Formats: sequence, C-alpha cells, structure tokens
Amino acid sequence: MATEHQGRAILARFSLAGIWLAMALLALMAGLVVLQVAARNLADLGLPWADELARFSCIGLVFVGIPALAGRQALVAVTILPDMLGGRARTGLVLVSDLATLAFCGLLLWGFAHFLPRAGKFLTPALQLPNYFYYSLALLGSVFLGLVTLYRLVNLLRGRDASAGFADGTDPIGQIE
Repeated sequence: MATEHQGRAILARFSLAGIWLAMALLALMAGLVVLQVAARNLADLGLPWADELARFSCIGLVFVGIPALAGRQALVAVTILPDMLGGRARTGLVLVSDLATLAFCGLLLWGFAHFLPRAGKFLTPALQLPNYFYYSLALLGSVFLGLVTLYRLVNLLRGRDASAGFADGTDPIGQIE
C-alpha cells in the first residue's frame, strides 16, 4: 500500500511540475510573440529564432500539460452519454477511453522511435538545435501521459475511481495528500 501511495505521489508531483513548466512555456511563448511583433513593427526586423523558440514552447506546453489534465479526466470530452449512464456502463466507457489514450501513446511513441533516429541529428534552421532536443518535451510528455493512463487503468481494474489521487477541478492544482 505504501508503494502505491508513493507511486501516486510521484505522478502527482510530476503533474505539478508539468503544470509549472507549461505555465513557464506559455509565458515564454507570449513574450516571444510580443517581441517578434515589436521587432517587426518598430525596427522592421524579423527574428526567425523567436518564431522557432515560440514553436518549441508551444509544442512543449501541449505535451507537458496534457498528462495532468488526463489524470483528472479534464480533457475535452463529450459526456452526454456517460452522464446518462451510471455504474458499470460509465466505468466501461472510461475504460474504453483510457485504452484508446494508451493506444494513442503507444502509436505516438512508436512514431518517435522511427522518426527521431533519422531526423534527430538534423538541426533546426534558426536556433541550430538538434531535433532530439526540439522534440524532447513531446517525447517526455507522451511517456508521462502513458504512465498516467496506466495508473488510471489500474485504478479502474481495482474498482476505484480512475482519477483517484489526482486533484479535480474544485481542488487547488497540485494538492498532494
């Protein structure tokens, strides 16, 4: 039981770190967009590195933020049918949804396994960063999303709420018991 609590705490802490990193990436992206607009309008100067860094921030923002949302089952969803159903039928739909998310993670990681060995060594045009680094947050976020989804599936199979251990929308973000 202690190991299970530690596992949940580790996932919750990584979720909190992902939220903070996503907020930092959002601030960086917004600052870069403002800098780019100001440079173009005031100095008639294009900053290709700012575009590339803002794109990196956007990719990272999405992929590091999704696991925390998935843990809370707070992703975009149509819930008319699950809300009408109760008990086992609702649990079955959550199970199907989580299995689909896990399959998506598997396909995405398989794609990374085939894409990065060939394209990872090439450099980005403006910042001259290797693609390994440029897509690292997407790769790490995908792995973490898979772990969160596996945790949710284990909760379901044990007869518990799939989101048990993750703060919901009414709790302060990142509360760890």
